[in-house]
Amino acid sequence: MDKETREHIFEPFFTTKEVGKGTGLGLSTVYGIVKQNNGFIWVYSEPGQGTTFKVYLPKVKGDAEPEEKEQTPVDEPGGSETVLIVEDNEGLRKFTQEVLQSYGYRILAAENGEEALKVGKEHEGPIHLLLTDVVMPKIGGKEAADRLQPLYPQMKVIYMSGYTDNAIIHHGVLAPGLNFLEKPFTPEGLARKVREALDTGQK
Repeated sequence: MDKETREHIFEPFFTTKEVGKGTGLGLSTVYGIVKQNNGFIWVYSEPGQGTTFKVYLPKVKGDAEPEEKEQTPVDEPGGSETVLIVEDNEGLRKFTQEVLQSYGYRILAAENGEEALKVGKEHEGPIHLLLTDVVMPKIGGKEAADRLQPLYPQMKVIYMSGYTDNAIIHHGVLAPGLNFLEKPFTPEGLARKVREALDTGQK
């Protein structure tokens, strides 16, 4: 890649791919994770030759000791509602589906916004929650939610992304105050966020 491209590759939503082929969040997500761990990324690239990325992270001193946390009783975050998962990453989609199924939820799944609309129109019965990636080719999560909402007026929505909600809001993709789940997430964090969204009046 040329110098001008290198200067922008870590910016959210920057992509050199044609419209509908990329989200522009991959490298910005990597950059955010590395910076959060006090590291940095070195990039070397020549047009027509290839690109090399090197990630440097600080060395941990000493042996890690397990942190002891006081165990407090918590409510079981499971349920029996129907959740529609929309995620273009197959591995993450299957992981999310397996986690929520283990908590008792009934799952519908789609790999993009277009398929989500098809599933929503063909499904017989309620959809209590839409759990969708924010940025996807062609039809993004917000548009899919807006088009499904008239079919399921009581449906709650959680938007998920590998970038922070502040960055998503700053770039005008989502409005403030919506249910948001940042990737990566733990099974417990996912289950609690889903239960929280279903139990509140916020859509």
